Amino acid sequence: MHSRWRVLPLVFLLCSACDDGPKMPGPKEQAEGYYIKGNAEYLQGNFEAALASFDTMKSLSPEDPRLPAALGEVYLSMGRLNDALTQFETALQRDPKRSTNWSRLGLIHAQLGHVEEAQSALRKALALYPRDYNALEQLAELHLKQGEKDPAVQHLLLAAEASPDSLKAPLVMRAVDILTKDGRHPDALRLLTEATSKGLKDPLLMSALGDELVRAGQLPAAATAYREAASQSPRDPTLWELVGEISMKLDKPGDALAAYRESLRVKDRAIIHVAIARLHLGRGEREAAEQELAKALETVSGSDVREMTELAGLLVTLGRKADALRILASLSAEPDHAKDVELQLRTATLARELKEEGTVASACARIAQAGTKLKKCP
Repeated sequence: MHSRWRVLPLVFLLCSACDDGPKMPGPKEQAEGYYIKGNAEYLQGNFEAALASFDTMKSLSPEDPRLPAALGEVYLSMGRLNDALTQFETALQRDPKRSTNWSRLGLIHAQLGHVEEAQSALRKALALYPRDYNALEQLAELHLKQGEKDPAVQHLLLAAEASPDSLKAPLVMRAVDILTKDGRHPDALRLLTEATSKGLKDPLLMSALGDELVRAGQLPAAATAYREAASQSPRDPTLWELVGEISMKLDKPGDALAAYRESLRVKDRAIIHVAIARLHLGRGEREAAEQELAKALETVSGSDVREMTELAGLLVTLGRKADALRILASLSAEPDHAKDVELQLRTATLARELKEEGTVASACARIAQAGTKLKKCP
């Protein structure tokens, strides 16, 4: 029901304190009520209801400068780009100094593939309001589509600086992705270091910083970054796993064990029990390693190839080669893994050692089918 009388109680309340008692609202007051109602419907995602309210508002106050922009926002959310374009062009005729109108016009032109018109509109938006992060982000996307990566990164960082806190990390991460995909890892590391040193401790950025620090060989700093990311990501067990792996490489088994325990607190996974078992073996604690193996066998999912191959490797280390081969043979026989040459070679090698010639032949046949030429298959 879209009758204008649904808006009237609000108007009557506003007028109830008048000396002469409540009066029938005039067209201006009614139009304001429908404007408020239309915006409320729009924010709730009720786009057709919002359009109905704005249409009623138009019949009451057709020259209201806010109306075209309000209609344009609804059309834009509905994907009706040409209708939205028409409305924002009208909005600019009525209010050419409103930066948001130019920003929206630029966005629509960009989505329609009108690059020059989009850039012109976005620059006008920024001339009126240099901190329009939507315009800055859209300019970055236009630069990227044209292969202009440095200006794209620059505008993304400007957008991040001007944006609300909740949007800063994704915008910086977008710039990092551009650099890493271009092979510019030192630049990505520098950007991440600067962003996080300014207090942007988002787990996504801290994890990316850890990745780049590992690539740069800065393992202690990488462990610190991953630990920071893990402390802010209570549902992600892999970050603590990375801290543990780095701690092992740094010959800090105590720190590694603590990190692995934290990972298990988030999620009980076989691969972590395998890692702990190897840690115990490194200390000569075979019984403790056997206990962790038992826990790994209890929690193994069977769907994670890395987990299964790590478990098989531990079984080999502990002298249970036949059990390891059963795991590898089962994995290597799955169609999804038929072209995994490394897995097929591991399977064939262990099968040869155990004189399981049928398994050897099957694995070698899959290697050949994958197009890999070997002088001799194990």
